Amino acid sequence: MEKLPLVIINSPTATGKTDLAVHLALECGGEIISADSMQVYRYMDIGTAKPTMEERNGIRHHLIDVVHPDEEFNAALFAEKARAIISDKAGKTPVFVVGGTGLYIRALLGGIIETPDADEKIRNHYRMLRDTRGKKYLYDVLLQKDAAAASQIQPNDSVRVIRALEVLEQTGKSITVIQKKHAFAERPYATYKIGIKVDSKALKQRIERRTDKMIESGLLDEVKNILEMGYSETLKPLQSLGYKHVIGFLHKQYDWQNCIDLIKRDTWQYARRQMTWFKADKEIEWFRQDSLREIIGNVKKFWKDHG
Repeated sequence: MEKLPLVIINSPTATGKTDLAVHLALECGGEIISADSMQVYRYMDIGTAKPTMEERNGIRHHLIDVVHPDEEFNAALFAEKARAIISDKAGKTPVFVVGGTGLYIRALLGGIIETPDADEKIRNHYRMLRDTRGKKYLYDVLLQKDAAAASQIQPNDSVRVIRALEVLEQTGKSITVIQKKHAFAERPYATYKIGIKVDSKALKQRIERRTDKMIESGLLDEVKNILEMGYSETLKPLQSLGYKHVIGFLHKQYDWQNCIDLIKRDTWQYARRQMTWFKADKEIEWFRQDSLREIIGNVKKFWKDHG
C-alpha cells in the first residue's frame, strides 16, 4: 500500500516550531496537527503556548482544545484522531504535524507497543534504588539483567531504564523482544522530519523570555479561572509546567518571583529531556532558525516526490 506523505516538525520547547509550521502551511497551502500533550486541553492557553488566533488565521489547526482538563487523553487517542485527519486529507492537502511530545509522534507513526500497565510497587523499588544508589548503579542493574535493552538506552535516562526493568519483571521478556515483535511495523507514512537547532545558551534565554511573556499575558489569572470553574488542582494537566508552579504560589509555598524562577528552571530541564529524546531519532534533519528558505525548498521537494 502506498504510504501517505507527512512532514513532522519536532524539537524541544521554545525553539520556534509554531512559527515554522505556520510559514510552511501558508507556503504549501497545508493544515497543522498539534502533537502537544497539553494543547489538547481547553482553557489552558497561555501556559501551554498555544498558537494565537492570529497565528491560526487562515490555517486550519487540529487537536487543539479538544478535551476538558478532567477528560482522559493519551498517546493512543492522539494517534487515532491524527490518523483519521491525515487519511481525510490524503492527496488533497499537505499535513504538518508539529509538537514536542515525542511519545505522541512515535504513536502516530508506528502505533503503541502493548506492554503491561505500570506496576507502582516495582517502579517505586527501582526509583528508590536510583535515588539512593544513583543512576549509574540502576543502569548497571539493567545491564546485568537485560543487556539488549541497556544497549538501546542512555545510562542517564532513568525513566526508560526503570520501564525496561519493570517490563522484564512483569513479563519475563526483554522490552526489546516486545518492541521487535511490534517493530513499529504499521508505518503508513512516508515522513520528512524537521528539527530546529538552537544552542543551549540561546534556548535557555528563549525559555526565560517566553516565560516572562506568559506571565505578562496573564498566566496567574488563567490558572485562577480554571480553578474557579471547579477543576481540581490535582488533575494531571494542572500538574504540568507553569500550572503546578502557579498553584504552589496560590498555596503560599513560595513568593511570586520564586514561582517565575521555578517555571524557568523546570522548563529548561524539560527542554533538555526533550532534546535527549529527539537526538536519538536519526531520521530528524536539523536546521538553524535562519534556514527557512532551505526548509521550504526541501519540504516542497518532499511533497513533489511523494505526492
